[in-house]
Amino acid sequence: MAGAPRPATHREPLRETTLKLELRGITKRFGPLVANDHIDLTVSPGEIHGLLGENGAGKSTLMNVLYGLTSPDAGEIVVDGTPRTFHSPSDAIGAGIGMVHQHFMLIPVFTVAENVLLGRESTRAGGFLDRRAARARVRTLSERYGMQVDPDALVENLPVGVQQRVEIIKALLRDADVLILDEPTAVLTPQEIDELIEVMRALREAGKSVVFITHKLKEVRVVADTITVIRRGKVVGRAEPDATEAELASMMVGRSVLLRVEKVPAAPGEVVLDVDRLSVDDASGHRVVDDVSFDIRAGEILAVAGVQGNGQTELTQAILGLCKPVSGAIRLSGRPIGGRSPKQVLRAGVGYVPEDRQHDGLVSSFSVADNLVLDQYDSTPFASGIAFRPSVVREHATRLVEEFDVRTGSVDAPAGTLSGGNQQKVVLARELSRDLKLMVVSQPTRGVDVGSTEAIHRRIVTARDSGVPVLMVSSELDEVMALADRIAVIYRGKIVGILGADASRDELGLMMAGVGEEKARADSEAHPSVMTLVELQHEHAGEEPTP
Repeated sequence: MAGAPRPATHREPLRETTLKLELRGITKRFGPLVANDHIDLTVSPGEIHGLLGENGAGKSTLMNVLYGLTSPDAGEIVVDGTPRTFHSPSDAIGAGIGMVHQHFMLIPVFTVAENVLLGRESTRAGGFLDRRAARARVRTLSERYGMQVDPDALVENLPVGVQQRVEIIKALLRDADVLILDEPTAVLTPQEIDELIEVMRALREAGKSVVFITHKLKEVRVVADTITVIRRGKVVGRAEPDATEAELASMMVGRSVLLRVEKVPAAPGEVVLDVDRLSVDDASGHRVVDDVSFDIRAGEILAVAGVQGNGQTELTQAILGLCKPVSGAIRLSGRPIGGRSPKQVLRAGVGYVPEDRQHDGLVSSFSVADNLVLDQYDSTPFASGIAFRPSVVREHATRLVEEFDVRTGSVDAPAGTLSGGNQQKVVLARELSRDLKLMVVSQPTRGVDVGSTEAIHRRIVTARDSGVPVLMVSSELDEVMALADRIAVIYRGKIVGILGADASRDELGLMMAGVGEEKARADSEAHPSVMTLVELQHEHAGEEPTP
């Protein structure tokens, strides 16, 4: 079944691979920003090399240099002892390097085989495309590496995890000996992550090398042979997979970090938010939220779990008045708020942390102080009649910056100059500084370092403990399991089940893939996943796994 670990198999490689890759002193600047600062990295043949670091650490920039998407300002790339210069991805591919990007480069209306043919078209007699040969190659590679991809399937009908395998097959068909996977688990369910891990292991057994770019501690420890940690553009350490998560997190952040969320059991009160049979269409008329119902009580965190793109964004937008529902009702403390303007919803006592803080949560060119009153600038005490009161705004900002530990040189600094974690703290501070009836938090720690994640989680729990109900949307399953008191799983716009905080990772993962609640529970008990087995091993060894 999907998600169950497959036994290790030993497959013969298509050809012997001995490619050794070295990056020596790679430096890349974007204006005053040094994205990569004299980075050295060696990838040995038949190795899974974990490149670990928070978003913005410079991992993807380094791999874009390696893949010929951008040129380094200093340093060199050495392949099998020979310095190479890559002016484009074609040069990197010719040297045996392939890359699977976070956002796949596939044509949805083409079949798998047709996507694989692009750029490497071969013809048969009469000048026709040799689709039969392409299908055969796809089948051969699919079977060799345990990827189970149908060459005749339309890409638009494939789950995200299978689309990712199509990208891997494309790279292998171009004779890649080193495969770069850029944050490959970001869009996958837990079961698809397990399957990807098995694919990476099969590639290693065949002599291929994999550079696995991630910021997730569990996954890199499960699959990597060696780990290089990058922080602020520099290599700050190297580690073996037996390093603890605490040690790796400390290297990533530069200080010790509490990796677990400390919270007491919830004491839910009365229903505050009631969503009843809500449906929402997107701009093209496609139903993206489909007859959704749930409620949230005072003093609890309800997490909406699901792979990104299953209606979570539109659900929160409908609650906030950013889009108009097709049908259904949204009530806040018994009063309808569905269809009201965002300003009316905010004034009704709803706080909102959007999933994209830079576009929807902040005005980057405005000062930190001004951003902290974006939704209150015309209200007392920040305004008196039509007169804005800058001194009061500045005093308010100074207090919040200290309270929420926002790292900025001045409250007058533009918000766009802050790090991702500090930008998120500004948004959170602004929303939590008001009297709230409900807090809606979407992807609260996306692109945020481990240290800021710790602080943001603590603030969310504090809000809950003060009696504020929290609706949290997150595609990070660890975050959901650590924070939630109840978990609503969404798939293709529908809530497929609402579970308690004791739900297992495998049960949630199966439901995120569309499996019904009862079947998911039975299957997860019968077939524990790779990640769950690793956690059990840690527990038996006396090491407490991260929630």
